[in-house]
Amino acid sequence: MNRSIRVAVAGAGGRMGREVVKTVLSEPDFELAAAVSPSAQGRDAGELVGLPSCGVVVGSDLAETFLDTGVRADVLVDFTTPQLALRHARLAIEHRVRPVMGTTGFTPEDIALLDKQCKEIGLGGLIAPNFSIGAILMMKFAAEAAKYFPHLEIIEYHGDQKLDAPSGTAVKTAELIAQTRERMKQGNPKEHETIPGARGGEYDGFRIHSVRLPGVFAQQEVVFGAFGQTLKIRHDSYDRAGYMAGVATAVRKVMHTTGMVYGFEHMMD
Repeated sequence: MNRSIRVAVAGAGGRMGREVVKTVLSEPDFELAAAVSPSAQGRDAGELVGLPSCGVVVGSDLAETFLDTGVRADVLVDFTTPQLALRHARLAIEHRVRPVMGTTGFTPEDIALLDKQCKEIGLGGLIAPNFSIGAILMMKFAAEAAKYFPHLEIIEYHGDQKLDAPSGTAVKTAELIAQTRERMKQGNPKEHETIPGARGGEYDGFRIHSVRLPGVFAQQEVVFGAFGQTLKIRHDSYDRAGYMAGVATAVRKVMHTTGMVYGFEHMMD
């Protein structure tokens, strides 16, 4: 019988992190190796998420956790902040722990650096702007539609506490669209913004708009326009638990991957 996959969770005290801890403690082939969250330091990870005590005490720093000789993790699942993500991913790889990064904000240069670091030691990793199967399908459908409807705009909605804009999902969607859509500059060439930024950010000739409001969870729509018609492809998330099936799949599949994979869609097959 194969042994359990030992999972460390960074950002365990956050809303996504708590869902990850619940998932790890609930899956029969997973074992919680460590949990890290400065805001929840010293608490039992099981009790933190409303489950029975599991004997794993939440630490405050990932580096200290990995240096603890009692911690042996196979995979790190990270839902922290863009400011910590790169450091955590590199730290995990240095300790031969496979990073599964749900935190967004990585640049193409960051991804290339992490891919090189992984391949040098034969390790796998994943950076996933979104773990929702519905969101992945939305991206794929949008990329397909862009072949026929090259005039488009992306509008993404998140709560007002989200730190990065546009979202990682919007960026990934734009990248996939750019692979199928011939580059073109949209809009009137004489267009002028009377308020700077009113037209949103520009990517490969089309626009991305980020909405940040309290009460909003996570939605995105891609709006396509053509003569006499429009097409909208939209995905709405209502609960963080909806991402957890994807997280569990990623943890299992990253054990058999080499290099840093960018995008959960590559692990859905």
